[in-house]
Amino acid sequence: MTSVHHSPTPAGPLTPKAFTDAVTAITNSFGDPTRRAIYLHVHEAGKAGVTATQAAEHFGLHPNVARHHLDRLASGGHLDVATDRSSGGAGRPSKRYTASSESVTLDTPVKTDDLVLTLLGRALSLLPPDQAQTMAESVGEEYGRAIAISLGGDAASGQRSLRSALHTVAEALTGHGFAAHTERRGTQLRIVNNHCPFGDVAIENPVICAVDRGMVKGMLSALYGPADPSHSASRPKGDSFCVTDF
Repeated sequence: MTSVHHSPTPAGPLTPKAFTDAVTAITNSFGDPTRRAIYLHVHEAGKAGVTATQAAEHFGLHPNVARHHLDRLASGGHLDVATDRSSGGAGRPSKRYTASSESVTLDTPVKTDDLVLTLLGRALSLLPPDQAQTMAESVGEEYGRAIAISLGGDAASGQRSLRSALHTVAEALTGHGFAAHTERRGTQLRIVNNHCPFGDVAIENPVICAVDRGMVKGMLSALYGPADPSHSASRPKGDSFCVTDF
């Protein structure tokens, strides 16, 4: 039988904001009852996993609806995605989804190692500002591109709109501890991060924010195409959240 357990609470006091961020991250992935049922179904399938078509048939859903739920779970880091080339049919191979771990774990946003982050911030501060920014953004971009590719990202297909791609990016960021969501302000789209997994180290060393910007840039390059995001609000500037504009 599948067991559901919560991860240990991170060390330190549980503030109202930390609690809200944790609930937001979990709700984004598991707030929908159909999505919860699909996740458990994939989990029970074990290493064989399921495709969107199989999930749709099992739950009586349209394949696009099943694919939406599966992609949301994958973006949150709860499912792994691989190309299924065993169907033998014509057209593009389908994606097969498998559970990321043997046990069902509802993680709160990622708590990074403060000591390692402090060391990183100190090391970056020894470089000229422009070099530190370039390096931090480059590392984030490579990591972001790898995340998108693991989700089946393919900008060459031309099937994603910018809005759809940003939504996927926000889900992936939430899975990595950013508690992110998309917003539209007039004609402008943006991603709002309500939680920073880098903590106070980013405030003391704002260059670390370039890693976040690079992750977004890398994911978008794989999911949609070239993009040049910018931060209009950030915690190092004194804001209570971070905003990436497009």
